[in-house]
Amino acid sequence: MSPMLDVSDAVRAEIGDEEAERLLTGHNAPGSYDCTSCRTPGDTGQERTSTVLFIGDETAVLAFAHATCIPSQVVKVSEEQAQGAVRTITGTDTPGGQPAPAARPQPADAPRPGPRQAVLGVTCGQVLLGDTLHAAIVVEPTGPIARPGSEGPGDDFLPLLIEQGFLPVTDVSEEPGPLHGWSVLLAMGKLHAILQPPTPGSGSAQPVAWWQAHQALAVTDDWRTAASKSSTVFVYAAPAGSIGQQPREDLLRDALEAAAARGVLVAAAMPLAGTS
Repeated sequence: MSPMLDVSDAVRAEIGDEEAERLLTGHNAPGSYDCTSCRTPGDTGQERTSTVLFIGDETAVLAFAHATCIPSQVVKVSEEQAQGAVRTITGTDTPGGQPAPAARPQPADAPRPGPRQAVLGVTCGQVLLGDTLHAAIVVEPTGPIARPGSEGPGDDFLPLLIEQGFLPVTDVSEEPGPLHGWSVLLAMGKLHAILQPPTPGSGSAQPVAWWQAHQALAVTDDWRTAASKSSTVFVYAAPAGSIGQQPREDLLRDALEAAAARGVLVAAAMPLAGTS
């Protein structure tokens, strides 16, 4: 019986038709595996399984995930992350590493929306809406973000996001609306990137990183469970100095509500990994 594998065109293009067919016919496919997204067991003979190819500067490693978690895709990572994936898959490293505190910000290098260098601080936490906890990411730059081509001192972070489809938040207790084409990449049990649609005219169908972790960020089991349960992450964003580094989720919620009251908070709901 052939395994229930999904091999995307992007993965096939990287590994070649011969290797893709060997996977699809079961010659090189595992029977059981640990999902590279949710870290729970999977079985290629019992459930749809995605092939996920991590590509570093010199290393490429093929991993497997529940198709309900993430679609088959190619994920470009740093060489260090690719080597880490090899160690995790071969069992020479502890899967998932040590989870970080749920509401502790982890700054990372970010793409530059404008000519000034920007670093985005990223906080992973949970927000309570009604009786349900939802996985959330809060993004706040360390300084003003300039519009491309602008040399002025202004901060265009919120206008740029609103132009992309983020919506202003007036009430944190309401769910943000979905943002088509954007997604949150959770792989190997860690947060890797926030992805946006490819640039028009680029000729590529693959999403690109709007924010990418310099080193993949560990998340708590509770955060990962909440994200996997709904297959959705709420992404909030505010200008520099609006949220701050909050050590607890209740304080993070207070900061979000204060930013919303001042009219400086935007948000969007994004699916886990791949495009919506």
